[in-house]
This record gives sequence, C-alpha cells and structure tokens, in this order.
Amino acid sequence: MTHTVAQDTGTGGAEAPAALTDGIHLVVDALKLNGVETIYGVVGIPVTDLARLAQKSGIRYIGFRHESDAGHAAAAAGFLTQRPGICLTVSAPGFLNGLVALTNATTNCFPMVQISGSSERHLVDLQRGDYEEMDQLSAAKQFAKAAFRVSRAEDIGRGIARALRTAVSGRPGGVYLDIPAAVLGEIVDADKGAASLWRLVDPAPRQLPQPAAVDRAIDLLARAERPLIVLGKGAAYARADESIRAFVESTGIPYVPMSMAKGLLPDDHPQSAATARSLALKRADVVMLVGARLNWLLGHGDAPQWNPDARFVQVDIAAGEMDSNQPIAAPLVGDIGSVMEALAERSKPGRICAPTAWRDELADRSAQNVAKMSQRLEAAKAARPMRFLGALQAVRDVLAENPRVYLVNEGANALDLARNTIGMRVPRHRLDSGTWGVMGIGMGYAIAAAVETGEPVVALEGDSAFGFSGMEIEAVCRYGLPIVTVVLNNSGVYRGDEASPNGDPAPTFLKARHDLMIEAFGGKGYRATTPEEVAAMLREALAAGGPALIDCVIDPADGSESGNIGHLNPKGLTAKK
Repeated sequence: MTHTVAQDTGTGGAEAPAALTDGIHLVVDALKLNGVETIYGVVGIPVTDLARLAQKSGIRYIGFRHESDAGHAAAAAGFLTQRPGICLTVSAPGFLNGLVALTNATTNCFPMVQISGSSERHLVDLQRGDYEEMDQLSAAKQFAKAAFRVSRAEDIGRGIARALRTAVSGRPGGVYLDIPAAVLGEIVDADKGAASLWRLVDPAPRQLPQPAAVDRAIDLLARAERPLIVLGKGAAYARADESIRAFVESTGIPYVPMSMAKGLLPDDHPQSAATARSLALKRADVVMLVGARLNWLLGHGDAPQWNPDARFVQVDIAAGEMDSNQPIAAPLVGDIGSVMEALAERSKPGRICAPTAWRDELADRSAQNVAKMSQRLEAAKAARPMRFLGALQAVRDVLAENPRVYLVNEGANALDLARNTIGMRVPRHRLDSGTWGVMGIGMGYAIAAAVETGEPVVALEGDSAFGFSGMEIEAVCRYGLPIVTVVLNNSGVYRGDEASPNGDPAPTFLKARHDLMIEAFGGKGYRATTPEEVAAMLREALAAGGPALIDCVIDPADGSESGNIGHLNPKGLTAKK
C-alpha cells in the first residue's frame, strides 16, 4: 500500500508526486504477503491504526478485552492451523499481559507471534520515564522461543519473516516482535519499502530421521513383551493422522493418548489403554513416546508410576528433548510425519507385534475400570443437587450427536472429570489447559477455534477457571460466534462449601449468575439444575448457532481440592485437614 505525496523543490515548482509508505503499512503488507488472515489483539497506543489498516486490507481483526485472552487465541490458532497465530498488543502492561500467553504457547509448542508496540528507544534506554517505558525485548527473551526488535522501517519485512519462520520451524513456539512507535510511524519510499518485504519459502521443512536410528527403534519394539505407545499433543499438531493410525493398528501396540491427542484414534478404539492407564505405565517394558514429553504430566517417567526397567523410544523434532528425564534407548529425531513414514518403510510386516497376553491383560483391567466408572456415572445421574458427573454425562451425550463440535475444557474438577467422561472421535477437536495446566485459556481458545474452523464450539468451564477470561463472552457476542459456554458452577475454587473462620467468604468461595452475564451482551443465557436440563439446553443452543451460556448449578459439596493433582499442594502444618 502506498500514499502519494507531492514534494516541493523549493524553486517555485513541484516535482512529480512521490509514492511513500510507512511502518504501519509495511507491517500489514508483510503479514498479508505471508498469508496471515487473522490478527487477535487489543488496540491502543501505538497500534490502533495498524489494526484499522489490517482490517481495511482484508485481514480479519478480532478484538479482545484482555491481551492474555488475545494471546491464547493466537496460540490456539497456531495449534489448529500449523501457521503462527498473530497477537497484537500495546506497550508495557499490554505487552506483559500478552507475554503470559506467549510463554504458555512456547511451553505447549504452539506457533505464535506477539507483535507489540513500544516506547521510544532513546528515552527507554536512558530510563527517562517515557510513556509506558519498558525494555520489552529483554523481558520477552526470558520466556519466548525467540525475541526480536525492528529498529528501522526498512527492516520490518525482515523482522516479520524472521519471527514467522522461527515460530513454526523445528519445535514450534512463541516469538516476540518489538516494533517501536517511531518505526511504525516512519515514512519511507514506497518502492524501497515494497522491495524490503518477502514471502517465506518452506518455513517448516521436513526433518528426516537417520535410518540407523529407525532400525534401532524397530529392533527395540520388536523385542518388547509389553510395548506401549503414548500419543502427545505434538502428534495431533503434526497432522500425521493416517500414518500414526496405520502404525498403531499394524503393530497391535496398545496406546495411551494425552488429553489433546484424544481423537487421533477414537477413544473407544480396541487398542486404547486409556481406561487402564495406571497399569499400562506400571507394566510396559518398552514405551514409544510420539509427540509426548516425560514431564510432570507423565510423572517424569519415574517409578513407581512407571516400570523402573522400562526402555524408551522417543519421537521428537528437538534432539535436546531426549534424555531430559529418563535415558532414551532409541531417540528418533525428526518431524513426526517423516518418522512414522520411515518406521513403516523400514519395518517388515509382522516384525513388530504386541503379544496377545499383554493386550488381554490391559483389556481385562480396562473392562473392570469401565464397570466401576459406570456405577459412578449412574449414581451421579440421579443425584440432586446436580453433581459434576451428572452434568458431564449430559454434555457427553449431546457432543456424541454433534461430532463437528470443538471442545475447549479448563478447570480443576471440570477438567479432570471431563477428560475421563467425554470421549473424542476426531483429532484436534479437544483443546485444554495443556502442559502448564494453566487457567484462563478458555475463551481465547474457544474464540480461535470458532474463527479458524467456522465450526461450533463448546467451552466447558469450571466456574473459577471461567472467571479468568469470562469477560470475553462480550467478544463472542460482538462477533456472533457459534460458541456455547457451559459453566460447571459449584460456587467455589474446587468446591463451594468451605466454612470461613470470620465474616468474610472462605478463600475458595465464589458466587455468580453467569447466565445473566451473557444476556447483558446480547447472548442467550440458560440456568440448568438437572442433567436433563443441561442436555436440552445444550441441544437448543447448538441448533441456534449463536452465542450462549449455560450456568449449570452443581452441588457446592461436590469436587476435590485441586482435582486430580491435589498431591502437588504442600503438606506443611497449615495443610487443609
């Protein structure tokens, strides 16, 4: 985009009009040139005109109430599309708000770029007290995959290209791009500006594993008596669905999906050991990790949760991930799609075959656990006041009727119980708190899922978790997005029946009518007190296809401290009895 300006020669005449542009135009042009279709952000000094110009140029701008939510949306967009999601923020406090999401994106390996305006460098560097003064680049370097600053308008194209490639290549992550206000306003020759921009070529090239490494892994798996595959969200991100399924089914190896890998194979697949997970981890002698890391979510691979003699095969694009918690006997460094193809090519049919006795052992334990869970579900269905599992069964049944729906899930009990109750049959249709277990991703993830896919979304929220991003239901209503928010409201953080030693509410007590909140913004609010009402209201809301919220009144006495991770709480003298 250019702007034509006539320049006075100073001799009474005027030269031919010169075509000029500025930093704001160059940012937008560079993003468009590289296929960016959506920006998530919060406007203000110095980026408001950038958002306006982006919208005018055909890039969709989705405005939020808080930068963290915009950042979480950009991160989810990256996960869903394999292209860096773009978050736009103002300087200093707005930058810091977005940095929470950028760090979370890096931890979860989601490609994302946060572009923030910043104050004048000559004032900031001497700490003269400028408007929203902060050395944002130094702050971001500690938490992002990479951080860059553009100091001249002529480098904007280079900075955008560098940020996009870094975010999506290798192990994906969050990249920060600092563009000071002076650079955004800098005027340059339009032809020179256009020449400074370029389109990326193959920003995330395939990385092939070494043949010897593939053969080593095949040999280890072929000799296993109790092999197990663990599928992580990296496997879902890779979109190698068919090759992963073919390998699992051709070898007969049981598998356990991490929560965001659910749906790569249907949860009711006969090889799924999800309902016998504890036994599978404790007994497996060879474990193949596909896009999964041996972090806290997998007990760091330590005994007694794991077999102390287990040997690990790990598929990861980052060589540095190997041996981070346990010795990796067969590292497979490469992109997941290429690794799975290489395993199929170099393994003779029938060479890797899970023993029947091992599969039967897991199937027997799974049947026992499913029977126990069925009893819990039946009891919860009839319980009054409504319990978490009663409401979740209603949601499960309606989602089974609507397989296109994307599910976003966060909370403590709301997350843990939903993960075990609601099965997934389609890949990348479940987004949740992820590696950090962070609260506040809900509305950002839900908005991104609706915007990027055009499909309906159900955001299944604990009432405490919803509070972190709940104001974004205004954005849901403003853009008319097909998002139904289901709040499991037990009036508390964990539970709402904790007594207080004085006249103030207990630290964990909450109280809200969430259905009234969405009505204030023009959405449809519901209040459900039984599982039957939850099911009927969810069906109605999905059929309507617009913004809605169902406030599910849950027994305040239902729920456990910190959900399934209460063991992480310190056990000192002040521990809750």
